[in-house]
Amino acid sequence: MDDAPSAQPSAQPIAQPIAQLTAQHIARLTARLREGLPSEALLTDPQVTASYATDMAGFCAAGTPAVVVLPRTVEQVQHVLRTAHALRVPVVPQGARTGLSGAANASDGCIVLSLVKMDRILEINTVDRIAVVEPGVVNAVLSRAVAEQGLYYPPDPSSWEQCTIGGNIGTASGGLCCVKYGVTAEYVLGLDVVLADGRLLRTGRRTAKGVAGYDLTRLFVGSEGSLGVVVQAVLALRPAPPRQLALAAEFPSAAAACAAVCAVMEAGLTPSLLELMDHTTVRAVNALGKMGLPETTEALLLAAFDTPQASADLAAVGELCTAAGATAVVPAEDEAESELLLQARRMSLTALDALRPATMIDDVCVPRSRLAEMLDGTAAIARTYDLLIGVCAHAGDGNTHPVVCFDPADEDETRRARASFDEIMALGLALGGTITGEHGVGVLKKEWLARELGPVGLEMQRAVKHAFDPEGLLNPGKLF
Repeated sequence: MDDAPSAQPSAQPIAQPIAQLTAQHIARLTARLREGLPSEALLTDPQVTASYATDMAGFCAAGTPAVVVLPRTVEQVQHVLRTAHALRVPVVPQGARTGLSGAANASDGCIVLSLVKMDRILEINTVDRIAVVEPGVVNAVLSRAVAEQGLYYPPDPSSWEQCTIGGNIGTASGGLCCVKYGVTAEYVLGLDVVLADGRLLRTGRRTAKGVAGYDLTRLFVGSEGSLGVVVQAVLALRPAPPRQLALAAEFPSAAAACAAVCAVMEAGLTPSLLELMDHTTVRAVNALGKMGLPETTEALLLAAFDTPQASADLAAVGELCTAAGATAVVPAEDEAESELLLQARRMSLTALDALRPATMIDDVCVPRSRLAEMLDGTAAIARTYDLLIGVCAHAGDGNTHPVVCFDPADEDETRRARASFDEIMALGLALGGTITGEHGVGVLKKEWLARELGPVGLEMQRAVKHAFDPEGLLNPGKLF
């Protein structure tokens, strides 16, 4: 792997849009936008537009948007992109802004294109097992709607009650169920995308199979709004599984918990969830939610199965956990208690965020076989920099979320937080991992993307960007 952080490709560079607009330019832009938008879709009050400037990431620069547009139709999105293209104004697509990498942050003088008003579920087809949705549909709303039809949409980010399908597609998000069901990319069959010049592109299919041409659908998943604006998605669904049952296992060390994870996977078991919380995270969750989790544990492993033989599967996991050194294995007594355990895991990031005035949430994914090294290495980094760093993880797929907690008013602590964040990413790469498993690159990790890809990979990525957006108008300053 070539770790050169700033390799320059030989391909044609991405054009730079106008970074700032004068009052005259903004007036002209606003007038052009009003020609194809209802008045309520266009926000120009600076105090209002400023509230759309950032997502939930820290340490990420953000600019001042010229206007915010909240379209309700594909035609309105096309009008916005045609106007931006004609005037060379950057466009930053946004969902619910629950992202953690700065991918939805505004750039100076941009049009913020918020898709949250395009929130219709257009179709649920129980025969083809698909849903057709607009980008502003909230993940949990879709999940509940398809459940009423006996179907299941697996991707379930921790922010599923707020995050939108469009945002999930933009960052290729995952969730707690990835160990069994995979990530968002595996459920996106087709897309309607408005390109930088306002043209409408249809990719993919509604069929269970299809290999016609390049897979442009997968190209857009994870592109963070830098190639086009998703305005409709065809999503694959699954039959609803049985309700899952869970257990919690306490371990004297993170290494012992990771050994149990490896044993579960090596045994050929397929849990619907396999999550890990370190002692810092457990205590934070208890402080925030009064969950009654065991604070004496160094690592808490949560496993769940949604199989007809869930009780037997959990018993097998319990035996493996005991063999790996678990000090206690506690199966949930019923579905309600299982859901309580999952709720505790879902609130982990929020609970860690409450420990200090600010947090930096990392998202490093390593091979499962190196998970213990990742957790032990992170703990060593926390000691080196004298910082509070809690870790929660989708242990079943090696995706860790080290959360660096610090006080931004303390200049030295902030410096140490930034340095520790970088060391954690370097550790992940050294262990054969990736700088992001599901949160995306955005602003936060674009320097590290170059290190992970190497100069040839970066050149190809920039060439793809140039092919779709030669003027560099879509979400400039993100990814690379």
